[in-house]
Amino acid sequence: MPITNGTLFMPSVLSLMGIPGLEPVQCWIGILFCAMYITALIGNSLLLIIIKSEHSLHGPMYIFLAMLGATDIALSTSIVPKMLGIFWFHLPEIYFDACLFQMWLIHTFQGIESGVLLAMALDRYVAICYPLRHATIFTRQLVTHIGFGVTLRPAILVIPCLLLIKCRLKLYRTKLISHTYCEHMALVKLATEDVYINKVYGLLGAFLVGGFDFMVIALSYIQIFITVFHLPQKEARLKAFNTCIPHICVFLQFYLLAFFSFFTHRSGSCIPSYIHITLSNLYLLVPPFLNPLIYGMKTKQIRYQAVKIFCSKDQM
Repeated sequence: MPITNGTLFMPSVLSLMGIPGLEPVQCWIGILFCAMYITALIGNSLLLIIIKSEHSLHGPMYIFLAMLGATDIALSTSIVPKMLGIFWFHLPEIYFDACLFQMWLIHTFQGIESGVLLAMALDRYVAICYPLRHATIFTRQLVTHIGFGVTLRPAILVIPCLLLIKCRLKLYRTKLISHTYCEHMALVKLATEDVYINKVYGLLGAFLVGGFDFMVIALSYIQIFITVFHLPQKEARLKAFNTCIPHICVFLQFYLLAFFSFFTHRSGSCIPSYIHITLSNLYLLVPPFLNPLIYGMKTKQIRYQAVKIFCSKDQM
């Protein structure tokens, strides 16, 4: 209910504005995002089918890759249907609690993806730097524990963000969110009250997940490169380097977009909103879209199994 000067007390329904400034072309943007989403669904689903059906792909690296594919499907699905509803059918309304739930899903799946990339980097580190000990270190039990760990860590860390919004922020300037999905800072900025604690915890959570993972992954690949360059045989160096290429590509495109989105939301006032909102959307859509393509092209075993599946269908 209204309080004073248009201030709203805990609005039950919020409105997502989409991409302010690009309203005339949002329909066409929706077509692009929908195409990326469908490609991501097909590519990651095919990746999961290949890994599940081929027993030789049940090693740690491919189990982590399957986790990455499942996370990409869930992450893109948590934003694209609502986004297309805004772009195509002019359905911007979302319940406040549903907005918080979408926020929890998005940030949880982002954290899971970051954790899986960390697990893949550590797997490659052990496989290349300590090849004789890889099988004894990365056992099935350890992989299971890592899977639970990378899932629970962000799922638990995001919950205080929701509670700080739900319990502390009661008064809002407007119910219009300048975004296509419920992003933490986009929602917090609507409040008229002191949001310092919300911002601090958001920064802390981002560091505990993305910042920590980025540093460990970077250190892992630095050590991998040092080890590879000291290998005596050229063929061994090329083989080791080739196994890291898809991981490095995925790592770079995920974190470069993530850091740009994170810092523009907090200190990018000089950047037009339609630019950083568009890039925030691409940050959530590009990794699910590109990851199966990168691994499909750069991983020989997956490429072979994909060709095998399509060739058998053609013969039928």
